[in-house]
Amino acid sequence: MRRVFNPMSSTDTTRQPGQPNPAGQPVDFEPVAEAKALLRRIRAGALATIDAEDSSPFASLVNVATDVDGSPLLLLSRLAAHRANIEKDARISLLLSEGGKGDPLAHARLTVMGRAEIAEGEAVKTRFLARHPKSALYAGFPDFSFFKVALTGGHLNGGFARAARLSAEELLTDCSGAEALLEAEAGAIEHMNADHADAVRLYATKLAGTRDGPWRLTGIDPEGIDMAFADETARVLFAERVVDASALRKALVAMAAEARG
Repeated sequence: MRRVFNPMSSTDTTRQPGQPNPAGQPVDFEPVAEAKALLRRIRAGALATIDAEDSSPFASLVNVATDVDGSPLLLLSRLAAHRANIEKDARISLLLSEGGKGDPLAHARLTVMGRAEIAEGEAVKTRFLARHPKSALYAGFPDFSFFKVALTGGHLNGGFARAARLSAEELLTDCSGAEALLEAEAGAIEHMNADHADAVRLYATKLAGTRDGPWRLTGIDPEGIDMAFADETARVLFAERVVDASALRKALVAMAAEARG
């Protein structure tokens, strides 16, 4: 089943990258896994940039998707203030919050830092629009461009005594040696959504524990698959790392059998 995070508060007991959990943190706290889950699943976040006119902090709301390696993807207009800010100073931070009922601070959130850089290519566009189909209405306008955030690190707050600083390497998915999988991704997604929608639905409902509905596959990477239904998202991890189409086929078949079982 998909891990469900339900932190109790925002107390910050910080773990440095590569270091064990400090005293007082729960032994079941897995900051890398929790942070990567948020990075992959949250659809919108608070983008913090540096104001181009007076260098003051400037926050705005943006839709977010992820590249194959987990790097955040953004679609920004030249008419937006945050776009002008980025063109002068590319340093940004992005807050991704779990959200939910009750106290907003009782839910997990991840802040990532990095540099927002223009990202060209059909793969970036395909991944973003798979997560945000309605953006296709304006993605082709000349004043819009896709940006990819080159991460430098992040900070996870998962609740009481569940906080950690994470390096870019800890947050990102290793795609080395997975060139064959990346090449096959678009075709595999199209095939699964068109011919095996029942299996995708099972992955989401039985393996990720989501509500029933017409779920669709939106992304595949060496660590797992991403899915979406209306405004909801889900992620299921592979039992082991997948690097090519043959291994992907076997993994998807095994996952379907597990879900039906």
